[in-house]
Amino acid sequence: MTLPRWIPLDEASLDADPFVQFERWWEEAVEVVREPEAICVATADANGQPRARMVLLRSRDERGFCFFTNYDSRKGHDLEENPRASILWYVEPLGRQVRIEGAVEQVSEAESDAYFASRPRGHQLGAHASRQSQPIGDRTALEEAVAEEERRFAGAAVPRPTHWGGYRLVPTLFELWQHREDRIHDRVLYTPVDGGGWERRRHQP
Repeated sequence: MTLPRWIPLDEASLDADPFVQFERWWEEAVEVVREPEAICVATADANGQPRARMVLLRSRDERGFCFFTNYDSRKGHDLEENPRASILWYVEPLGRQVRIEGAVEQVSEAESDAYFASRPRGHQLGAHASRQSQPIGDRTALEEAVAEEERRFAGAAVPRPTHWGGYRLVPTLFELWQHREDRIHDRVLYTPVDGGGWERRRHQP
């Protein structure tokens, strides 16, 4: 699919449902981006200290946007203290980004189990071996921890560790941003309205 460099963002042409609109942009992004699943997730702890990192968006539907991690990681502790976050999805070739804000909840154990089972075995072993966000002496110590997990689960399926699973961000705001010439960009926000549905409103760049 060949798309023009910049596609004007007209709020009147956007779908009334931001989830549907996101899927439209996703279908166009997969044609031009090597890893469209890459998103930035920003959290903040109880003191308001923000932290951001790149993770992979592993599922999305009308309930929200899901990523998976170690619950004992820095982001896990942030979300325990302050269960709200922001996602930024950037599609550089099309000059687009989507910012999504909302509350964050753990997904069900069944959802985490199903996703963990789909991962490569090496990823599964790493989830057991790594005490994510904790200091370690050197790379060799980490590799030895992985080797120990390989021995422990030799000849058997690797179960999901209880400290590892998914989070779902339940959106309360979508912002669609489209690059335009001379920095006069297009920005459209979706915010929920009482009784269901979303309001679309253009904002200044």
